[in-house]
Amino acid sequence: MSRVLSADLRRKSSGMSSFDRPNDPDIAASPWVTRFAPLIRAGGRVLDVAAGHGRHTRHLLGAGYEVTAVDIDTSGLSDLSGSNGLTILEANIEDDGWPFSVNTFDGIVMTNYLYRVHFPFLVEALMADGVLLIETFGAGNEKFGRPRNPDFLLQPGELLSAFAGSLTVVAYEHGAEQVPRPAVRQRLCATKATEPISLT
Repeated sequence: MSRVLSADLRRKSSGMSSFDRPNDPDIAASPWVTRFAPLIRAGGRVLDVAAGHGRHTRHLLGAGYEVTAVDIDTSGLSDLSGSNGLTILEANIEDDGWPFSVNTFDGIVMTNYLYRVHFPFLVEALMADGVLLIETFGAGNEKFGRPRNPDFLLQPGELLSAFAGSLTVVAYEHGAEQVPRPAVRQRLCATKATEPISLT
């Protein structure tokens, strides 16, 4: 049975740093996420940060994971209410603080969202063999559209610098793409495991 947890929110139209929230719940999950999600322990607990309408929550639930989906507005997840293995948390994690304990999740997925203050909390919230998957916009995206504000654009190598000291980097990309729309993206897959993980 799902649990819906509600926080006292201060909603702000520009409060979330998420600029690419697909409003179609059936939109495909990111290929980066679908490629590396199998590295997360089978049946493990996964956090979907800034879950939006839940394209990754849906994918992860379908793959047999227990998912906690957090967002300032969880109305796009309403059709998932009652889903087994799902916890929905409506919270302003920027203004009201990081709500998750250390060593809680086997995997964390964060796409199209950037709040650098949370980087250390992402690492702490991972279990010993946990996997972190990040995909968001990079410098150069301002040529194609939103976001243009450098506060919301990763500089080349920024995710490597932020996480390589505490996690083992499995894969990293920074470059331009045309699908689903012209954009510059930066992506990271990293693990807290101390031994090399199997990539096959």
